[in-house]
Amino acid sequence: MKKFLLSLLAIILIFEEWLWDLLTVIGHSLIRWLNLEAFEQWLSQTSRTMALVTFTIPLLIVMPINLVAFILLANGLIMQGILLELLAKLLGTLLVARVFALTKPQLMTFTFLRVVYTTINGWLQWAHQKITDTSIYRWSKQFKAEAKIRFSAWFN
Repeated sequence: MKKFLLSLLAIILIFEEWLWDLLTVIGHSLIRWLNLEAFEQWLSQTSRTMALVTFTIPLLIVMPINLVAFILLANGLIMQGILLELLAKLLGTLLVARVFALTKPQLMTFTFLRVVYTTINGWLQWAHQKITDTSIYRWSKQFKAEAKIRFSAWFN
């Protein structure tokens, strides 16, 4: 049972890593497309209070989408609710991760956020170490590297 659960977690972690890579590329592309480099520069140098305010904005953007998804689910529109929730998760991850990456030094000056971040990061590192020892994870990392090489070859 332990091996099965670790394999399942490995698959989830692999998917999350692939998704994170994709969202990072999309985020950088959107920044260039929307010409927001100057805003990112300002955001990375803003005060700790402004960083905290800015960090909450993506949460406020995604919260109504989550609420609508919940209403759709509650009214029996299962597929629409799930798809909207997936959109909210992707959008939220994209926005929150980008803002956090830019404002992390300022946000870590808040004791509460630093403790939460350190605790969660410790749990993730522990879980990641357990999962990276599985054969399915090692195989998928190799598969991902080979797929990346083949995908890059198509565009070069």
